[in-house]
Amino acid sequence: MSGDSASRGPVAVVGAGPVGLTAALVLARAGVPVTLLESRETLATESRASTFHPSTLDLLDELGVAAALRRQGRTVDRVQWRDLDGLVHAELDYSVLSGHTGHPYRLHVEQARLTPLLLAELHATGLADIRFGATVTGAEDTGDGVRLRTRDAAGRTTVTRHPYVLAADGSRSRLRELAGLPGTAEEYPDYALRVVTGTPLDELVPGLAALAYVRDARASFSALGMPDHWRLIFRIPRGTDRDAVLAPDAVRARVEQALPGAAGRAVRVADAHTYRLARFLLPRYRAGRVLFAGDAAHLTSTAGGLNMNCGLHDAVETGRALAAVLRGDAPDDTALDAALERRRSVVETAVIPRSEARTAGLDSAAELPARLASLRRTAEDPHAAADYLFKASLLDVAPRPLKGEAHADLVSQAHR
Repeated sequence: MSGDSASRGPVAVVGAGPVGLTAALVLARAGVPVTLLESRETLATESRASTFHPSTLDLLDELGVAAALRRQGRTVDRVQWRDLDGLVHAELDYSVLSGHTGHPYRLHVEQARLTPLLLAELHATGLADIRFGATVTGAEDTGDGVRLRTRDAAGRTTVTRHPYVLAADGSRSRLRELAGLPGTAEEYPDYALRVVTGTPLDELVPGLAALAYVRDARASFSALGMPDHWRLIFRIPRGTDRDAVLAPDAVRARVEQALPGAAGRAVRVADAHTYRLARFLLPRYRAGRVLFAGDAAHLTSTAGGLNMNCGLHDAVETGRALAAVLRGDAPDDTALDAALERRRSVVETAVIPRSEARTAGLDSAAELPARLASLRRTAEDPHAAADYLFKASLLDVAPRPLKGEAHADLVSQAHR
């Protein structure tokens, strides 16, 4: 590449969440210097996404953090559909994915457990300039690079130059705004109520799997067993008063209805909060030399944890393609553009439809028997069960782990 220092400087990655850190690590492992900019003073610690699929664990294993993450998480080897009376309608075992992935299970663990692991690996490359408390306030595309203006916690402004900027700065992306790209999300007709309890529900509810979908005409919700707590996730119709939903008596009544076999009063509610559900997809994942990934590029229903996993896949595939351009392995940006379009297509054709299908018709008592019958047929057919979990895990649309010499080369670079 030719031109001013912008074309030869480090790639800027904006956002030190799971997506930004993964992208930065992929680039640094490929020998590309990076500047990581995060507006917060530290890594985020709030409770957010908590599901890692087999396809994602394969990629995290390639980056050297999957084993450590698994030690902190809860391995989930089956998914279950049941009703309020304890009848199990269907159950699928992740072992049917053996041979398709090195991790035939999904992992329940807070995303805040992943980010320190990625940050440590990024530090170890020696190719990362990591700046916390750095807020991007301006971005100028110069044709052969980007001039970024950032402000630190003391109010000082710095201008840096980069060949590319990868925006992983979340659903309220400042880079997206600066690039003049649309950012309005379409809200779903419901929002989510998450109830957290430290009570071991699988000890109170016979046969309860760590990943259970309760589908019942009286109430439908999801139950996720985490390493040290359980999460119950309910869909609440938009327009329902949130204060009323979050009133302690209302939360207690909802939990008692959801877990009649758990002697509701024994379930200790540690937290209850709501969050909105929305759909959003950028028309393109690139604005000149600024690239977009993760929540900065797409949002969808949180069902199945697909959006966060897809964001990590964005980081890997975009990071690989960008590294190929900067190392001269690709003659031009064609492969990078193809990777960005492929990532967008995955969201449009797979992630959004699959996540929305998880919750479609949950409030329809008329549709429920047919849906449960379909799940039973799937569970009884090994091929159908494998296909269901293959797609639910995004194994059909995720970037594949590097093999052979390519992976060995990255491992070698990581330990130099």
